[in-house]
Amino acid sequence: MAQKVAMVTGAGQGIGQAIAERLANDGFAVSLVGRHLDKVQKIADEINGNGGKAIAIKADVAERDEVFAAVDATVKEFGDFNVIVNNAGLGPTTPIDTITPDQFDWVYKVNVGGVLWGTQAAHKAFKELGHGGKIINATSQAGVVGNPNLALYVGTKFAIRGITQTTAQDLAAEGITVNALHQVSLRHQ
Repeated sequence: MAQKVAMVTGAGQGIGQAIAERLANDGFAVSLVGRHLDKVQKIADEINGNGGKAIAIKADVAERDEVFAAVDATVKEFGDFNVIVNNAGLGPTTPIDTITPDQFDWVYKVNVGGVLWGTQAAHKAFKELGHGGKIINATSQAGVVGNPNLALYVGTKFAIRGITQTTAQDLAAEGITVNALHQVSLRHQ
C-alpha cells in the first residue's frame, strides 16, 4: 500500500505541530505549511530525524494562490494527496467596540479564507488524482458558544462549522469526507 500524504496548515507550533507529528507517527508523509518557513522547517527536520517523511512549505493561507501552490508542491514531492488539515488560525482578543476593519479583514481572511482555499485546493487535487480524500477543518468550542471579548474569533469559528457542514454534503458523492476538529482553548488570564 502506498504511503498516505497529508498537509497541515499552521503547523509551525501548537495544535498544528502536534497534528503533523501525530500524522507522521501514524505513517503519513506530511507537508507542514506556515507563514514562517523557519518554524515549519524545524518541525519537518525533527520529523525526518525521527524516521518520518516531511517537508516544510512557506505559505499564507489568507492568499488563495499560495494555498493552491502548497497543495501542488505537496503532490509534486510525495506523488499523492489524501488529507488536508486546515488548522491555521488567529485568535486575537477583540472586545466588540475595539474591532477595526483591518482586524476584521485579517482574522476572517486567515481563519475563514484559509479553510475555503484549503478545501478548494484539496478538492482540485483529489479530482486530478482520481480519488477521494479527507478535509479536516479546525474549529473550536468557540464555534458553538460565544466567548467574551472574542467576537472576531468566535464569528470565524461559527463560519467554519457552516462551511464544513455544507461542503461535507457537497463533496460526499465524490468520496471526500469533510469534518471539523473541535479544539478546546485554555486561556490563562
